[in-house]
Order: sequence, then structure tokens, then C-alpha cells
Amino acid sequence: MEAFYIGCPMWGYKEWVGRFFPPRTPASEFLRLYSRRLTTVEGNTTFYALPSAETVARWRQETPETFRFCPKISRDISHTEPLDAHTAETYHFIERMRGLGSRLGPIFLQLPPAFGPDQLPQLHRFLERWPEDVRLAVEVRHPTFFQEPQELDALLQRFRAARVIMDTRPIRIGSREEVQDMQKRERKPNLPLHLATTTDFAFVRYIGHPRMEVNAPLLAQWAHQLGQWLKQGVTVYVFCHCPYEEHSPFICAELYRQLQQHVSLPALPWRPDAPDTTPEQPRLF
Repeated sequence: MEAFYIGCPMWGYKEWVGRFFPPRTPASEFLRLYSRRLTTVEGNTTFYALPSAETVARWRQETPETFRFCPKISRDISHTEPLDAHTAETYHFIERMRGLGSRLGPIFLQLPPAFGPDQLPQLHRFLERWPEDVRLAVEVRHPTFFQEPQELDALLQRFRAARVIMDTRPIRIGSREEVQDMQKRERKPNLPLHLATTTDFAFVRYIGHPRMEVNAPLLAQWAHQLGQWLKQGVTVYVFCHCPYEEHSPFICAELYRQLQQHVSLPALPWRPDAPDTTPEQPRLF
């Protein structure tokens, strides 16, 4: 089902070698192998530096037509006020990401915790200038947007932008020491789960627990919700994180397995219960 995409916040994680990737996989093969095991990636690298046009072209060439990148807008734009003062830089970012061609999914704008209701006019002007043919997902972290979501949700709905849904419940479950360790590794705000969809696609970030028995009941809830959205014709992007990222692909696989109980999905090309044991042969070209 092309309307459902699932992946991790990154494609290059060396601890995946021998578990998610075949043994002895070189870093140069990470993206190619990742994109044939999962179907999207959050693309955090673009938050820190704008890749060259040549790099973007290589990303496109190494991934299948069905894969989607969801690049995060540069922090120089998202975390420097006023948001709408960076029009030239924003257009430059968008044009660079257009180099992904059909692999470009929604672009991801993550706003800082200090960006609150008083800054909504900035977001309004930013959205007015956003090109209609490129989809956008917006994450907010100011508590007021969760207590009084109506104005923000209406604004995003007007411009066909998605409100990012982040679930941090898993990393607040466990012993005091366990929770402290997870929150130290994965600094995510303790905000309510807001399930509003403001356009025709949903953008979900699930911050998973390293123990699958903790995730399982929460993933069951998510599988039900995602199934409902898919049946309604909503395209869904899900990104599974973990304070210990070696677990993230396995969380993806478990969510996918549970979702298959609600909607018809093709089998993932990667089976976590049958890991690769033979390294792939290097390509000649």
C-alpha cells in the first residue's frame, strides 16, 4: 500500500550492521540497503547542514522509486526568529530537496519550544510563501498548542500542512533510573498526545522504549489508529525512534506486523526474525 510509509530518523547507524544490515556492510552501502528494508526516513542530517546537489542526486539514485525522504528544515531557518525572515534560505532549501524527485516526501519543520501562540503570525506568513506542490509537516513543542490547539490546527488545515504527532509515552515508562537514562539520551518534551490530522496525510514520530514488551501495547493502539486513517484515505508516515537506536528498525517491524492485522499490507522485505547472515557482494557500478 503506497499510502503507508515507515522508517527511522536516520539510515546510517553502525550498530545496525549484523542485525538490520548484513555483517561487514560498509557505510557506503547503508542508504541503499536501508531503502530496501524500510520505506521512508526522517532525514535529520539536513537539519544540521544543507547537502550538496551532488549528494542529493546520489541519494535519489541509491533508493527505489517507492522510497520517501522527509528532510528536516535547517535549524538556521526553524530556530532563528522571525521564522518568516528566511524566505530566500527556505526557497534554497526547497529547491535543493527537489533534487530528490519522486523520492521527496513531506518536508519537516520542527519549531523550538519557545515558538508559541504569539509567534503564529510568523508561521502564517511562512505558510503563505510555501509552494503548493511541496508538502509540509510542522512540529510544535510549546505547551499552549496542546492546551488550546484550535488556532494552530485551523492554520495548518488552511494551508494543507500536517501537524506532527509525537508520542513520547514509551520513554516515560520504567524504573526511575531507566526513565532518567532514556530521557538523557532522547531529549524529547513531555507533551500530551494530540491526534489531530489537519490534512490528507499524517506524520507520526513514535519515541520507542528499548524493551519491546513495553512498546507492544502502545503499538497495538497505534496500529488501530493508523488502520483507521488508512481506511479513510489518509497517507501515513511513521518514524520509530529509540534512545538506543539499534532497536528502532525492530520497533518499525513490530508496528508493521500489528498494522497488518488491520489493513492489507505487503510483507516488509526485511524480516527481523531472519536476519541476514551473508554480506552482500559489492557492486561494480
